[in-house]
Amino acid sequence: MNHGGDPLNWVRLVALGIIWGGSFMLVEIALTGIGPFTLVAARIGIAALILWPLSYPLCGGLPKRWIVWLFALGAAILSNALPFALLTWAQTYLPSGVTGVFMAIMPFIALAMSHFLIAGERMTARNVMGLTIGFAGMLVLFGLDAIRQIASGEGTALAQLACLASTLCYASGSIVMKRAPKTRPVAFGAATMILAALIAIGVALWAEGVPRTLPTVNSGLAILALAIGPTAGAMFLMLRILEGAGPPFLSLVNYQVPIWAVVFGAVFLGERISPSLGIALALILAGLAVSQNLLARLRGHPV
Repeated sequence: MNHGGDPLNWVRLVALGIIWGGSFMLVEIALTGIGPFTLVAARIGIAALILWPLSYPLCGGLPKRWIVWLFALGAAILSNALPFALLTWAQTYLPSGVTGVFMAIMPFIALAMSHFLIAGERMTARNVMGLTIGFAGMLVLFGLDAIRQIASGEGTALAQLACLASTLCYASGSIVMKRAPKTRPVAFGAATMILAALIAIGVALWAEGVPRTLPTVNSGLAILALAIGPTAGAMFLMLRILEGAGPPFLSLVNYQVPIWAVVFGAVFLGERISPSLGIALALILAGLAVSQNLLARLRGHPV
């Protein structure tokens, strides 16, 4: 398959990177008028209300087999409810750009997990070299005083750990979805979002209770944008890319998301790009390029 042969696939890929990268800025705006767990519940709940009705004309409705719903539950927890909650809480302490850079670590974790959990997915010397470079970037991203902060219970370092835990969730969720029984992607996505919404709403009510005030206008618009774009809309873009170019081409979005997150945070929120953040981002992206053989994929060659 020629991963870069169709210009429309490249347009979709860039659009997906922008949408996902911009989600961190939108979360930052939304948090000014709502609690982090209530925000997650609202975001996923609205997305579920969008995808559920659409599943009927597009693929005949929700999945019929219970085993599909079981895998959808795993994806709901690991790819939506839990990582969204971790990242949104982390952004009450961290700038949006820093949070976005952590997302570049996810492919490394997925690569290591696939080596042990998926037949035929074995790490090579190139993968190990890329992992080593990416790990160095992660150490720079954490900073030398992170261990001290964690020991003293300071929020910033704990928020960094929450971001790292979210990448583990996303990687685990990708394994669950890869091993799920074959079904219509939109049906599986709608089922996943419905279950994630039920979980997120329950957690929000337990942790923050029923909201006593409505969010501000800016916060409400940011929540709506999060639900439509990075949650529901991004799923359709992702499915179209998978259908037209396959998973290897889709993985190129991992290079974009942290860059867009940093750019949006700096331009629209006035966040400062520290030298350590730039070094960490460069190392992580270099590690990705090595481990995933970026040049071969950009040329459309199999890897």
